[in-house]
Amino acid sequence: MPVITARHLTKVYGDLAAVDDISFDVAPGESFGLLGPNGAGKSTTMRMIGGVSGRTSGELDIMGLDPAKRGPEVRAFLGVVPQQDNLDEDLRVRENLIAYGRYFGLPLKYLRPKADELLEFAQLTDRAKARVDSLSGGMKRRLTIARALVNEPKMMLLDEPTTGLDPQARHILWDRLFRLKESGVTLIVTTHYMDEAEQLCDRLVVVDHGRIMAEGSPRSLIRQYSTREVLELRFGSDRNMSVAAEMDDIGQRRETLPDRVLIYTDDGETDLERVRARGLRPVTSLVRRSSLEDVFLRLTGRSLIE
Repeated sequence: MPVITARHLTKVYGDLAAVDDISFDVAPGESFGLLGPNGAGKSTTMRMIGGVSGRTSGELDIMGLDPAKRGPEVRAFLGVVPQQDNLDEDLRVRENLIAYGRYFGLPLKYLRPKADELLEFAQLTDRAKARVDSLSGGMKRRLTIARALVNEPKMMLLDEPTTGLDPQARHILWDRLFRLKESGVTLIVTTHYMDEAEQLCDRLVVVDHGRIMAEGSPRSLIRQYSTREVLELRFGSDRNMSVAAEMDDIGQRRETLPDRVLIYTDDGETDLERVRARGLRPVTSLVRRSSLEDVFLRLTGRSLIE
């Protein structure tokens, strides 16, 4: 029985369809990702799931409840981590957890030990009495996640949880999210990081202009929309275009960019030898595993969207 069922979900602002007739299910305990460029409709979908934005049309069921009609009940078992940390900087770290729990009507007898448990989970025990504005970006993000767990939610909505964090902070956060998943919490994640989606998501949808472009596990999407390997060749920005024409029959698909030529193939080393056998000498060459980013860019394009 899915914990989220969306059918023909639509959200329109004036003439703009921010979410345009999308349908998906999320299973209990699943880590489900929403990937897409800026303005694709990810955050709008999250707000509808959280019951803070009504839908224009379609059906949405969250654990048997309609969030548009029973929003407070839905939010009672949700943990929400917004894009931007909204911690109370007038309170200390531990106080943030206790004050937030009071919004749910939770008693102090429960909240005091719960706050200590969550600080340990977030690796912030030694900062319990610190001011929030003294924390690093990664610490604030971990505190925001800990705060979202005060009410022991069955489902977590994480909107770009690691944006702006350095690699070490991201990996620590990934570890915390893995632990939540192992405990049975359902995770709904939006992210711009393809490696994050590959690490965290059991299944995901790629959305663009409010519509679902593809759906599946990271591995199945790579298999369907890309190749096993990608050969990256750099001949120089003034030569890439002219040299690419000499490699039309190499690989399964070719993409010529201003700074490099990409050859999608199942055997990058063999195709690299074929390139060299034609007397073509790239300045640099790289054979790498095909990634979710290759899928994402193929489905949504490489144009910058502001």
